[in-house]
Amino acid sequence: MRYSSETTLLGLPLVSIAFGPSPDYSENRGLARGIVAIGDVAVGVVSFGRLAFGLLSVGGVSVGVASAGGLALGVLSLGGAAVGLVAIGGAAIGYTALGGLAVGVRTFGDVQVSIADLLQF
Repeated sequence: MRYSSETTLLGLPLVSIAFGPSPDYSENRGLARGIVAIGDVAVGVVSFGRLAFGLLSVGGVSVGVASAGGLALGVLSLGGAAVGLVAIGGAAIGYTALGGLAVGVRTFGDVQVSIADLLQF
């Protein structure tokens, strides 16, 4: 499935959707690129996908300024495993970390590990 809106902003389609393989595009997975991207692999300002990259990203693996997903990487991260300046998740690693396992400078959670403690080893 492929869809790209005719409306563009900064040379990118406003909405791009791509799921599944496409022989026409020589893709094994749908690659969506747009302001709002939705697909197997999504790259956009706002992205949703199995792999999501953008300012605001949501996905199985998400990378962005604000990200949420199974594995979330970003300034503000929320996920099963979260890594970022502020990280919230089952396992959270960040300057400020909140989670079942929290590793960071400021930690909140069941098991807290300070960066200073790690550097003593």
